Amino acid sequence: MIERPIYYKKIVPFIDKPFIKVLTGVRRCGKSTMMLLIQKLLKTRGVKDEQIIAINFESMAFYHLRNSHSLYTYVAEAVKKNEGKVYLFFDEIQVVDKWEEAVNSFLIDFPSDIYITGSNSQLLASELSTLLTGRYIHIEMQGLSFQEMITFREAKIGSLPQNDLLWLYIRRGGFPAIHLADYDEKATYSIITNIYDSIVLRDVVQRHNIRDIDLLNRVMQFITDTIGSTITANKIADYFKSQRRAVDVNTIHNYLDALVSSYIISKVNRYDIQGKELLKTQEKYYLADPGIQHAIFGYRDRHISGVLENIVYNELVRRGYRVFIGKLGTLEVDFIAESSQSRIYVQVAYKIESEETLEREFAPLLAIKDSYPKFVVTIDSHYQDTIKGIRHIGLLQFLTDNKLY
Repeated sequence: MIERPIYYKKIVPFIDKPFIKVLTGVRRCGKSTMMLLIQKLLKTRGVKDEQIIAINFESMAFYHLRNSHSLYTYVAEAVKKNEGKVYLFFDEIQVVDKWEEAVNSFLIDFPSDIYITGSNSQLLASELSTLLTGRYIHIEMQGLSFQEMITFREAKIGSLPQNDLLWLYIRRGGFPAIHLADYDEKATYSIITNIYDSIVLRDVVQRHNIRDIDLLNRVMQFITDTIGSTITANKIADYFKSQRRAVDVNTIHNYLDALVSSYIISKVNRYDIQGKELLKTQEKYYLADPGIQHAIFGYRDRHISGVLENIVYNELVRRGYRVFIGKLGTLEVDFIAESSQSRIYVQVAYKIESEETLEREFAPLLAIKDSYPKFVVTIDSHYQDTIKGIRHIGLLQFLTDNKLY
């Protein structure tokens, strides 16, 4: 197992603290492995095997525990065999009926440290938010970052030049499963497609009782084909109308909500820089992993700008920023990224090969009259420049320089 320091730093400070550790994220991003890594760490600290109670609720071996009463009874029996604290690990706990009642009881009744995972944001929209208010921390996980992918492949396969790895990341994304071996394009496509189908079927269709799977897939195709563009449910409905298929706008809204809930896409709101307010329309949607585009369309050169924008968005989120789309009059800033201590502005383009492109990408940032860092990110790592404080940098540096922002 390869360690993932990004998430270690977020989880370790809360080990043995009276907070439930809630790990969420798109299916197959590494949540289960993270749980195993925490268990391994606990053992190095002297925790005995019998103190760790780990249950993966997607295993048929634990199918009988998919209700709160059976789960509580099972854990209570296991706790009797231990004199000290127990460490409870529940993987994909959202399938357990009224699971939050059992978890609340564990906190009350046993000396325990609790870790849970889920592949659906409704995990936090359930009674957990009220029944356990102030008693849990939420850590959202993603697939491998570019830096993690390098570490992962060096350990599993061997090293390659960073530029080669960057293009591999652009084409294939960061689902850990595809970097376990040196798979060719055909095998990679098969793996990512299976992951995508699993997410859609188990976390979207089954969980949200969606009947028209074909329509759901077409909505996902529309989003994937328009990464980097603002989208509304009306725009999607109009597209289907142009294809001579009438679709109710409310249905589109429901499907978008279901997809966001499964973490397969993220909705990013626009922010009016001048008016200093969030806007309620014309959001953008980004994929949980660029590999998903590979699963839906295969790799297409015409999607490259959207793929790069998607990678930059995911990296900003991974580094702890709250991300918005910026609006300044008629100009658009790809990303406003805010943390508790800072703000940065980012424009993303494939290449800057003309004065027209340079002006288009730099103009929105030049129009912002504050002193926060501003970047234009492109695939070109050789051409770097600074224009009136705005830095043009390569995607490789943006993904690997931990001191840049």
